[in-house]
Amino acid sequence: MTDPTENTAFDQTRLDKIVALREKGHCMFPPTFDRRNTVSEIKTKYAEITHDKSAENVATAGRVHIVRNHGKTIFADLADENGKIQLYIRKNDLGEEQFELFNQYVERGDIIGVEGHVFRTKLGEITIWVDKFSLLCKSVCSLPEKFHGLKDVEKRYRQRYVDLIVNEENRQTFRNRSRIISLLRRYLDDHGFLEFETPILQPVYGGANARPFTTYHNFLDQKLFLRIAPELYLKRLIVGGFEQVFEISRNFRNEGVDADHNPEFTMVEIYWVYRDFRDMMELTENIVTYIIDKIHGKYELPFGDVTLNFTKPWRKLSMADAVKEIGGIDIFAHPVEELRKFAHEHKIEDPDKPRNQREYLIAFFEGLVEEKLIQPTFIYDYPVENSPLAKRHREKEGFTERFELFIAGMEVGNGFSELNDPVDQKERFEEQDKRRQLGDVEAQMIDYDFINAIGFGMPPTGGVGIGIDRLVMLLTNNNSIKEVILFPSMKTLKAGEEEPEDENPGAGN
Repeated sequence: MTDPTENTAFDQTRLDKIVALREKGHCMFPPTFDRRNTVSEIKTKYAEITHDKSAENVATAGRVHIVRNHGKTIFADLADENGKIQLYIRKNDLGEEQFELFNQYVERGDIIGVEGHVFRTKLGEITIWVDKFSLLCKSVCSLPEKFHGLKDVEKRYRQRYVDLIVNEENRQTFRNRSRIISLLRRYLDDHGFLEFETPILQPVYGGANARPFTTYHNFLDQKLFLRIAPELYLKRLIVGGFEQVFEISRNFRNEGVDADHNPEFTMVEIYWVYRDFRDMMELTENIVTYIIDKIHGKYELPFGDVTLNFTKPWRKLSMADAVKEIGGIDIFAHPVEELRKFAHEHKIEDPDKPRNQREYLIAFFEGLVEEKLIQPTFIYDYPVENSPLAKRHREKEGFTERFELFIAGMEVGNGFSELNDPVDQKERFEEQDKRRQLGDVEAQMIDYDFINAIGFGMPPTGGVGIGIDRLVMLLTNNNSIKEVILFPSMKTLKAGEEEPEDENPGAGN
């Protein structure tokens, strides 16, 4: 047995107990246990149990959370994935040797198996009257008494395994996340969509405006990028003849970390032939309300200090109307020089960067409007300048048939009537590449193979991407993306370095 090192949280007292038990001849860390009943099954089956012990015995296992010694009796709480149950342990039942074994060597955090009969205590709690127990795993790291306060928020993200052990409400968040993804997949499957997997390592990144992670493949002697979106490969499948496709994908963007951004994130992208952006708005609305109904059974949900109302239909505004109504600026009633002045007055980021009214429309929307879109709202008719993959608008010159869904000030979905004109697509990529060459780290590369693909003919297609992490935030009332990603990206701490202070855990890091 080695001593604890600075790289582990091993408790020497617990390590010594393992040594002592082995010297006594006990089998430590046995390979299995015949668990015949879960805690949930026991509580359901014996919901009407009285003070008399059940005729049948039960066998269950889990982690010890609380141990309360009362001399010749011990009460303990045992928890598995779905619940806790009280244990009642008497010296007269176990015998002195086994009782002392439990008393001296079993403690909070250990995993044990028990057999016994069920009864209800005088206080009304369903309890297992233990006849025998087995120590299945001796925990050598001590569980914290409290692990949910403000000062521990960083540690909860770094040690999610501890967070899940001691915070049932956080475990429930991830149960809901799993169910949300399952319901999403079920809805699409029931409506004729096929799920595919596309490359994560890509020679050309695309499908969004974002800075990529770069890597290198030694055998191929080639630079590769972690995908920022699956879009261009899914559209290749549309060219190939599939008509309804989707992918639940892990994407990677070399960007900052805050309340609603993590460098590694999950989204679903969906493509449907002979549909346009308005059809994809309706599909998005239907998917989200379907999930909400299955999870909550109602359409009004709390989120922070507001109540979100997901009742259909959701509000729809053009970007120009949103800036006029919410931002107070009628973009197309002012020349560029006046808009530049307004941008300085409103402290818009990079106020001198936009070159025309449409680019100022984007700047004012992002600076004055986005964060005020609390209730589910579709914003549509985006300028061509920031929509390189969307079809040009059938009625408005300089605009595209694109929408984004905003909820609680966050972008949750992004959809288009997909661009399928290969010549136009090539020109848009070339414009993006010029920006990239001038230092725009989020501009897209030219994907010539994709241009060739749609050159073979891609039918009219609607597409949408939905951010799963942000959707889970909204449906579980969590205001930080780190609360809904099991292992969020965190800065590595050096030996001896303190956890960083986080006065506002909702803002992320």
